[in-house]
Amino acid sequence: MYDTFYGLNGRPFQLTPDPHYYFESLTHRKALSYLGYGLAQGEGFIVITGDVGAGKTTLVSHLMATIDKARLTAANIVTTKLDSEDIVRVAANHFDIDTDHMDKAQLLSAFEEFLHAEARAGRRCLLIVDESQNLPAGALEELRMLSNFQLGGQALLQIFLLGQPEFRDMLQNSNQLEQLRQRVIAHHHLDPMSADEIEPYITHRLSKSGWSGRPKITSSVFRMLYAETDGVPRKINALMSRILLMGSIEHAEMIDQAMVERVLADLNGEDVEIAAPPTVSTETKNPLWEKPKRALEASAEQAAEPRIHLSEPQAEPVSIPDHEVVSLRGTEPPEQPARKPVETQATTDGEGGARSTPQPAVDTAAAQRIDMMGKRLSLLETRMNGQEENLHRVLTKLVEWVESDVRSKESYINAGRAA
Repeated sequence: MYDTFYGLNGRPFQLTPDPHYYFESLTHRKALSYLGYGLAQGEGFIVITGDVGAGKTTLVSHLMATIDKARLTAANIVTTKLDSEDIVRVAANHFDIDTDHMDKAQLLSAFEEFLHAEARAGRRCLLIVDESQNLPAGALEELRMLSNFQLGGQALLQIFLLGQPEFRDMLQNSNQLEQLRQRVIAHHHLDPMSADEIEPYITHRLSKSGWSGRPKITSSVFRMLYAETDGVPRKINALMSRILLMGSIEHAEMIDQAMVERVLADLNGEDVEIAAPPTVSTETKNPLWEKPKRALEASAEQAAEPRIHLSEPQAEPVSIPDHEVVSLRGTEPPEQPARKPVETQATTDGEGGARSTPQPAVDTAAAQRIDMMGKRLSLLETRMNGQEENLHRVLTKLVEWVESDVRSKESYINAGRAA
């Protein structure tokens, strides 16, 4: 939603790791150097640890996007609690080795044969194991056994282990992993980003999505982001997504401290008042509103003059003085004009006597006036109801058009990514 409103061609703060948005902070630069050194050595284990959301997967994805696939065959697995046999079978499957109906001995033989074939073809093999803290010591020891395969004194398989801080502690303190520790040629722990790296990180990811300075972001926002996230990339992404979503809802052209405070209050379960978006003007630059704006104007003109068909001829229009108050809903009857006193007129009957003839209690013209006012009120009420119905239809169509346009743009972007 916010990417469409701000004219971005992607979602820069999505939680799914994407090497396209890789940002090389100081700690990531060091980790990348260790990975490059390990690849140059072509043997042993390289261990990268870091807190949840520190960017371990994004780092390795970026590295894999830069390697020569004609010279390196890589497999990336994300582990759960696999035992020693399962880890070998899963690794073999990720190298496209057929393991059906094989026992462990046959499985290891097929794995070694595959590594030899790749070496003869001039390709090295790399196994990347993510979430290594989930593996028991037995499974890690089995990975060490796989790294023993050699051809002509050259190791056939190199392994990267990615894990959370507890994996680092397990690797350092477990007596069962002494042989594995001796095979580790490089180890780096990813630290959170520093406070002065937050602004470059935000602008880098926005620029990768076609950001042209809209929305503007005040410097206080970057300080608040660091204070709330401690510099952890995934936390920054999650918070920035909520901030930009709030900005798009409020049609804000600037992200400031007040907006961040409202987002934080909303995340904490507090009641937050959302600022009403400004009225869309004819000079708006948001293409999302151009078509519905014209449709709204055209429909509003029709709603202003609804066609009303009466079953009986309409009476001549009656002017209503400015000082009279008229109820459009007709909940109260119109005020009756004051009655005129009954006057008598002396007439002579056939016998010469005089008799009194009473005049009507209400003047005939006043009665007609009251009747015409009632019809006028009924006409006004019908017209108001028609205008409300037309306006409701216009707004409903507007919402449907906006939602369909957003969905079509998202489908277009996703199709572009897939291509």
